[in-house]
Order: sequence, then C-alpha cells, then structure tokens
Amino acid sequence: MSIIASADKKGFDLKVLVTGAAGFIGSHLCERLLSEGTVVVGLDNFDGFYSRRIKEANIAMSLSNKNFKLVEGDIRDAACVEKILSDKKPEMIIHLAAKAGVRPSIEDPIGYEDVNVHGTVVMLEAAKKFGIKKFIFASSSSVYGNNKKVPFSESDNVDFPISPYGATKKAGELICHTYSHLYGMNITCLRFFTVYGPRQRPDLAVHKFSRLIEQGRPIPVFGDGSMMRDFTFIDDIINGVISAINNCDGYEIYNLGESRPVRLDEMIKAMEKVLGKKAVINKLPEQPGDVKQTYADVTKAKRKLGYNPRTDFAAGLEKFVKWFREQHKLNLV
Repeated sequence: MSIIASADKKGFDLKVLVTGAAGFIGSHLCERLLSEGTVVVGLDNFDGFYSRRIKEANIAMSLSNKNFKLVEGDIRDAACVEKILSDKKPEMIIHLAAKAGVRPSIEDPIGYEDVNVHGTVVMLEAAKKFGIKKFIFASSSSVYGNNKKVPFSESDNVDFPISPYGATKKAGELICHTYSHLYGMNITCLRFFTVYGPRQRPDLAVHKFSRLIEQGRPIPVFGDGSMMRDFTFIDDIINGVISAINNCDGYEIYNLGESRPVRLDEMIKAMEKVLGKKAVINKLPEQPGDVKQTYADVTKAKRKLGYNPRTDFAAGLEKFVKWFREQHKLNLV
C-alpha cells in the first residue's frame, strides 16, 4: 500500500471512502463529492487493464484538493483496507472498484471472481469490523442477461446472466443483501446502464469508435447493428449516485439508466455526424456474452431518489467528442 500525496499533507477526518477512485466513474464522483465539501479518501490499484497515465490524468483535479487523499492499494488486501478504515474512519463506503468488461471476463473468469466477488466481501467484512453502516455497491445492467421483458425492472428475475462479469455483479448484490440482513448495514446497489462521457475507458464503444473513426481505421461491429444499449451520460449517473448516498437506508437496488436505448447502427450514424467523418465498418459475428439490448426502467429511482436523467445521447456525444479531441491534442487518448 502506498499513499499518493494530496495538496495538503496534513491529516484530516475522513468521511467517505471511494474504491476505484481513479477510474472513469470514480474520478467524476470524487470531484463531485469534493465540490460539495465532502472529505474523501480514494482507493485504487491502478490495474494494468489500461494505461496508468490515463488514471493519473483522471484523478489529477481531485489530488489538488486538500480534502482528498489517494491510497494506491487493492480491495482484496484486507490489511490495506482495514488500515484505511482505522486511520481515516469513514462514515460510508462507495464501492466502485471492479474488473470491468463482458468480453474480457469470458477469458479470465477466475480473475473476475477474485476481484469482483472476493474483493467485495473484503470490503464488506472491513465495513462490518469498523462499524460502517452505509455502503454503496456499483452493480451493472449485465445482471439482467438477455432479459425478455423491457424495460428492465429491479423486480425482474436476474438468475440468468450470460457472462462471468454479469454473474459476479449478481453475486455482489447477493452478498450485499446478506450483510445487510445479518448486520443491519444500509446497502444500496446501483445497476449502471452503459455509462459514457469524458474519461470513458478506452476499450468501450463510444471511446473506441471515436478513436478509430478519427484515425480512419475500421470499427468492429458485432452482429447486424440491431443491438441496443441504454447509453447513460456520466453526469446523470453521478447525480444518481449522490442521491443514493443521501438516501442509503436498508437494502435497496436501483437502475440508473437513460431509459432511451439506441441501436448500434444509429449510434454509429450519430458519431459520424458529430465527428464529421464517415466510419469504415468491419462486420463481425456476434460475440458470446453480449446481450441483445439494455433498457432501464428508472421508475423506482425517480420515485425514491428523485433521479432524473437529462442528457440525451446526441447531447452527451457532443460533450464526449469535445473532451476526446482536447485529450487527443494533449496525447492522452
């Protein structure tokens, strides 16, 4: 475990621990929490899934805030996690850290189980040991698998995920429920739907396709283009997480999505328009583990959290491309 310096090297009373703090969603959440005066400690292991310098750029703004401390460590390292909780005494854990991605999970199911299930148990055990009663768990729309009913509702059966990644997120929800039941912990599980926006991981479709189209290289399109995704802009996701933090009571599961799915071929047309370039399509067979569609029913989140996604895909794409081109000039993408 190592401490990466913050702007203020003096100690402070920690209130919130965010795991996966240097990632796409985690870095945005840290900035939002800090902007509202929250004291935050971030935990991240800078996994080699993508470039370390991308994550360092993600977290740079938070590191300039005196109320932020970044610990480089692993959620599977119980001693590391317990030292953070012992030293900093957070009131809440927001557990975003995970091995992400459907297709990579098929190649490495053991690694995904180790991080996403074992790592979550380590976090819950530490929370129990140190009396932390509020816990937010980042789940995924992947738990729904090829759900026949649309839109997907929190009450739907999620016993049939079709990727190891989806299975590990379902397992995470189950172990969270167990700890809530046994130890009276207030735990909220948030099922994120296809999050995109500035800082999106370079392997994900919006980012990857933008890069390839800009370079004039073929984009891989699996299937006939009819696959649908409920693209949800990062700002809307962060608003939902903040609402969940403020309403963490008992055990709850919420969908956080845009609730306006977009076909893959329509997504590509929208990207061509914003980028001002024509995509070169490389048609490929459908991939194992890929679901046909995602489509969030956000009725429960609207009712209980006041969740209200505001960014349609066209507007969000404009914001992403602006960020992407700025990063390209800095040679960061």
